[in-house]
Amino acid sequence: MQITIDIDDHIPLFAQLVAQIKQAVLGGSLSPADAMPSIRQLANDLDLNNKTVAKAYRLLERDGVIEAKGYRGSFVHPNAKVNSAIDLNEWALAKLGTITNELRDGGVTDSEIRNAFVKAMNNQNTRDK
Repeated sequence: MQITIDIDDHIPLFAQLVAQIKQAVLGGSLSPADAMPSIRQLANDLDLNNKTVAKAYRLLERDGVIEAKGYRGSFVHPNAKVNSAIDLNEWALAKLGTITNELRDGGVTDSEIRNAFVKAMNNQNTRDK
């Protein structure tokens, strides 16, 4: 699982972590019953505060993406893929809204934004094949 945190992004660090773990579940790099790194280990690996990672883990547990098993640690929930897709769609919509507003503020028209989005998606689909 590759996680990259952007400290300059306006999205809070814990939210970036939540979104990327959900993406890892949806992408298949995390599977049900996989062990998650400990809070301390992940915080150390990403150079984050333990409380930031703990908050992300609490939200992931609330959303049914991971489950804490006491002293044994946290594991990917059996229904993590379905549960991740639901909330990730909301995250994607918020991210697109932010980008759209930035483009509009820069003088780009809605038509130009739509065309650029379609082109970007087509380029991505070509790259994925």
